[in-house]
Amino acid sequence: MIKKMMCLIMMVGLSLLVNAQNIGPISITHGKEIEADKEKIVRIAGEANGKIYTLATKGKNFYIKVFKSDDMALISTNEIEMSDFKDKEPEFEEIAVLDGKVFILGSVYDKKAKIANLLAVEISEDGKLTSNAKKLFSTKVTKKRERGAFYIKESPDRDRLLILHAALFDKEEVIQYEIKLINNNLDILMEQIEKVPFNDRKGLEFDIADFDVNFNDDVFIVINESFRDRKTKTNHEKFQLHAFKSSNGFKKEVIDIAFTNKEIINCEMLAGEDGKVRLVGFYSSVRKNGKANKELKGVYASVVDVNAKSVDQLKFNEFDYDTKVKLLGERRAKKGKDVKPLYVTHSLVQKSDGGLILLSEYQLIIVGRPSGIGPLQITPITHINNEIIVTSIAPDGSVDWANVIPKKQKASYSSLAIGFAAFAGNSNFTVSASVSVPIGVLGKGPEYLSAMPIYENGQLTVLFNDNKKNYGITDIEDIKWLGNYNKAVPAAIMFDDNGVMTRVDQEDVEKHQLVLRPRVHYRSTPTEYIIYSSRKSEDKLGRMKKD
Repeated sequence: MIKKMMCLIMMVGLSLLVNAQNIGPISITHGKEIEADKEKIVRIAGEANGKIYTLATKGKNFYIKVFKSDDMALISTNEIEMSDFKDKEPEFEEIAVLDGKVFILGSVYDKKAKIANLLAVEISEDGKLTSNAKKLFSTKVTKKRERGAFYIKESPDRDRLLILHAALFDKEEVIQYEIKLINNNLDILMEQIEKVPFNDRKGLEFDIADFDVNFNDDVFIVINESFRDRKTKTNHEKFQLHAFKSSNGFKKEVIDIAFTNKEIINCEMLAGEDGKVRLVGFYSSVRKNGKANKELKGVYASVVDVNAKSVDQLKFNEFDYDTKVKLLGERRAKKGKDVKPLYVTHSLVQKSDGGLILLSEYQLIIVGRPSGIGPLQITPITHINNEIIVTSIAPDGSVDWANVIPKKQKASYSSLAIGFAAFAGNSNFTVSASVSVPIGVLGKGPEYLSAMPIYENGQLTVLFNDNKKNYGITDIEDIKWLGNYNKAVPAAIMFDDNGVMTRVDQEDVEKHQLVLRPRVHYRSTPTEYIIYSSRKSEDKLGRMKKD
């Protein structure tokens, strides 16, 4: 009897240890174990009506899994079976919670009419599809290969969806994009379609760099055009903010952000309520012959006053020597080499002093040579997510400090299809806005990679999975690869006001401890996340917050 009691006490103690974790200032509390865990969660859509709504996948099928908000116990699992539209079942695009209502979105290409359609269906509280459905997009395209892709963002109040469709008409030499703002009744509040011809500008590079909506339902698009005139040997850069203010009936307003001898590489936008839009990202230099170097020279920061249609701030900041040493090594840094353009904007955080913190992560996707016969060919794919450049920008656009989070993460898998819609189009037409790992890829390993930032009381903390052999190591040269993500341990990097970096590792890591999936989360408050963790057959939702 005593032995049984001791065993029971040990089991309870182990359960408490597994369900509660602390990594420096970050605390993680997991809910009940998901017993029916054959379907792996790939998206946490949101929280409403005392429930948490998630998207899960098993094979090629998708499911809606509903949990209780308090103890995170599973309530129901329902397979998504959307009715055929144009004799085809829609391809799943997204799941969203809008002001208490839950919707799924699916796309269908009408081959006969050459139309790209997007449908929305409301989900009941218990996670089942209802009869409330609506066609949101019906966009004319040229052919299946040029049907384009849909890109979706939620509004800050989480009561609107901003949806962008972009496609390339190669033969007609036209780039087309259409944007719509949808409320939680599936009403279209705003819509705009644009066509950009490039027949007279051979070699035009066109990028929809970012798009966003603010608390006032004002919609913004950042477009970046680059064209080199061979005759004059000059580089023509068009960097513009397109504003559609609700107070002006969503009439298009164009604001030029002018500069010379530089080229914008990417952009991250933060649209505020004060009529100011903040833009940050990387830029490159331009050679004397008019060609852009394409490599990263540094970070720019701009503030646009939408009401006055003016650019209040535009500042270009070159990488400092210490940052380049961490990214390139001392030898290349001394030679003045620029940084390779392999860093994508990861997160943009607004500081308490009005400035910004930009996180940019090294990201590389390697697609191997397919093997097999015909349609059964298997393609090996490797995702690499390494170091993160952290840049703190002052309110005046200058750089307060910069540092580099050292990490090396890799995940490989094989797939019958790739389907990276975020890279739709050819090399001269890109939609870098909202670039993310496709839902169909999550559940195969990449969801364990990347990082999660939390900013509170002026302090930034970044949490990620790491190799246990990297405990206490902050020198990027000494970091070892995270190869087996199933054996990952959590690590946190903290930054003070001067950018000094402190690494915090969890003590007493348990052998069977759950592993965080940074790419599967929902930010319920500015300092709290709903997360998904797992190890082998054990899966749990949890809450992560800063103490």
